[in-house]
Amino acid sequence: MKRRDAIEKIIGLIDYELIVCNIGFPSRELYDIYDREENFYMIGSMGLASSIGLGLALSKPNRDVVVIDGDGALLMNMGSLVTINACKPRNLTWIVINNGAYGSTGNQETYAKDLNLSEIASSVGLKSYKFEDIDLKEIIKDDECNFIEFNCKPGNSKAPIIEMTPEFIKERFMKVI
Repeated sequence: MKRRDAIEKIIGLIDYELIVCNIGFPSRELYDIYDREENFYMIGSMGLASSIGLGLALSKPNRDVVVIDGDGALLMNMGSLVTINACKPRNLTWIVINNGAYGSTGNQETYAKDLNLSEIASSVGLKSYKFEDIDLKEIIKDDECNFIEFNCKPGNSKAPIIEMTPEFIKERFMKVI
């Protein structure tokens, strides 16, 4: 299974949750699979999907927020693990797709290929799971802050470029929240 397959599995379990998606191919694949106003596609800010998701979860406590992130992005902002744990928004589910590669820049290997990211998240206090061990719908609705590691193989699909400006993405998303 590759990242696109992982995103398809995740989206198949999403209802009305707000989604913040990591930059590059993850956002392009999500856009191609299921574009909707509740999706916020990151453009040009690697490592910050979790921080934006945290701010969104804190400011919209009555909305469930799902962050679709990558292992490379997590490695660029490891401090977000501690910050999210300190805030523990009950409506945030952070899914890190660990394919051991920086997919959007040429599939160079990350150090995450040899790491157990859910164990690292647990070590700072986050409730952590492996995707294959959970019912995602149940986890999203459980009134807890959750971290999920979804392991897959590296590789990009032929997802199209997102045909929206960053400004349009922001405005469209702001109208729905």
